[in-house]
Amino acid sequence: MELRPGYRQTEVGVIPEEWEVKRLREIATIATGNTPPTHDPANYGDEFLFVSPVDLGETKHVTTTEKKLSKKGFAISRRFPKDSILFVCIGSTIGKCGVASVDLTSNQQINAIFPSPAFSVDYLYYSVCTAAPKIRALAGEQAVPIVNKTQFSETAVVLPPLPEQRAIARALSDVDALIGALDHLITKKRDLKQAAMQQLLTGQKRLPGFHGEWEVKRLPEVCLFRGGKAHEQHISEFGRFVCVNSKFISTDGKVRKYSSTNFCPAKRNDILMVMSDLPNGRALAKAFLVEHDDLYAVNQRVCALTPYRDCSTYLFYILNRNPYFLKFDDGVSQTHLLNHVFRNCPLTIPATVAEQTAIAEVLSDMDAELEALEQRLNKTRALKQGMMQELLTGRTRLIWIRKR
Repeated sequence: MELRPGYRQTEVGVIPEEWEVKRLREIATIATGNTPPTHDPANYGDEFLFVSPVDLGETKHVTTTEKKLSKKGFAISRRFPKDSILFVCIGSTIGKCGVASVDLTSNQQINAIFPSPAFSVDYLYYSVCTAAPKIRALAGEQAVPIVNKTQFSETAVVLPPLPEQRAIARALSDVDALIGALDHLITKKRDLKQAAMQQLLTGQKRLPGFHGEWEVKRLPEVCLFRGGKAHEQHISEFGRFVCVNSKFISTDGKVRKYSSTNFCPAKRNDILMVMSDLPNGRALAKAFLVEHDDLYAVNQRVCALTPYRDCSTYLFYILNRNPYFLKFDDGVSQTHLLNHVFRNCPLTIPATVAEQTAIAEVLSDMDAELEALEQRLNKTRALKQGMMQELLTGRTRLIWIRKR
């Protein structure tokens, strides 16, 4: 393949001629964390960040950790200076990265690349994130995957001249800032929705124009209950269909051939609910509102509820992970809802369908707004990945920033 003018072939691929390929050990000091003795509680407190793999990966900068150290614990730990790049090298989450927002330390699962005037910290952070899959592959198939410090130090990274590193880092940091802002907004909107649900679904707050007492009914008074049936083994006989189980796993296709005696088809405005967590776990009482006919067939771990007269969307909101059901879910011994327990669920319902519908519309609008924000967030994350592929390889240059 013919190279573009101004580019050359290297061990990491085609890069601009003036860019260099360096090993991490050639440009930075690398250190591994350690854990202060846990038998001495005085080593732990709330003063200094103590990073473990669980603290990395969600955001670029590490600003808080699950565990923290006292002055005593920090004094006997390997200190990582502010702006150190943190990289998980042991365990199932090899490749998670972060940047230290303050002086901190970590456990032995993490290697730190110390800041240096030879490179832009932000640029190298993005480069190491991009190299993570290759570094992870070095661990191979082991019971406890590990990439040792020597292997990690041999990681090859591409280094443009420092001004271009900074330009690339600024561009990617701007996208990260947008991702962080969207994440924050989504969290805020979710909190607002939870507060709205707490007020509107309990009658603490009434929408304008609605009055009168609410009713408390049991589930059989408002819905027809139908238990699902085992039918996965009949897929080849009955063609492709969407099967809903306790993870609500879907595949393309519609139920075109089924018998009411063999399957439990779900219809538009039915509410599907998980009756058994097995084998997926932590989904008990999760609900799903059916929006189209002949799309879902319900298996034995799920029930279908058909409302008699009440608003389906309102019932979905009060049934989905209802606290009454959750008290039977300890995540260990109790993994299913018995029919008689399920049917005894009390539901607080506005007397008029009009008020139910009005409440459902408010909450549905909030859900639609959240969905739009989440789609925007996903697109922005995809944009960032594309930018990293272009900018960190030099396929797209930011030379104009240097020439201005």
